[in-house]
Amino acid sequence: MNSDFSVIVFDLGNVLLSFDYQAAVAKLEKVERGLGEHFLKFYYNNYEYHREFERGNMSEDEFVEIMLKALNNKISKKTFCEYYSHIFSENKEVVDLLPELKKTYKLVLLSNTNITHYKYGWKQYDFLKYFDKIVVSYEAGAVKPEEKIYRAVESATGENPGKHFFIDDIGEYVEAVKALGWEGTQFKNYNSLLTELINRGILSNGK
Repeated sequence: MNSDFSVIVFDLGNVLLSFDYQAAVAKLEKVERGLGEHFLKFYYNNYEYHREFERGNMSEDEFVEIMLKALNNKISKKTFCEYYSHIFSENKEVVDLLPELKKTYKLVLLSNTNITHYKYGWKQYDFLKYFDKIVVSYEAGAVKPEEKIYRAVESATGENPGKHFFIDDIGEYVEAVKALGWEGTQFKNYNSLLTELINRGILSNGK
């Protein structure tokens, strides 16, 4: 391997973990027919609540109260948090790259996420042990592609911008880091990611 990088930064959603809100919708439909679809429509039509919660500008209690009101208080707070957060599934092929990368690089997890998804959803995953730092939007007070959250990563690693290589499924977020002097790639699937990491000298052909 002949890489100029010392830090590999991974996005969480749709890279290490897939997520699908239909899992929550299906559970809500069992509570009352139409409730799940009603919630999903409300959620996306009022996405600013989601963003403010991710940014840390809204508390969990405030967010959940708004969501429960949209659900006509048909379920409890605890049930909502579980339904809302049990939407993740592990992308095992990508996760399996972590122990090999860990041998050579600092690993950072960088995610636009909220405290509820963390506590009830992805906190349980064993692969988190491979990360030297976890930078989440609700703690950083900013969301990708805002500069502040990327600078929070640099502060956490203590490395120069050019030492960071970023993997995210959203191209806009990757382009944002390139403007700051990082390098990165948009995640599309495991095979294309593996090829990119090998071509960049981040991984060897034998992984």
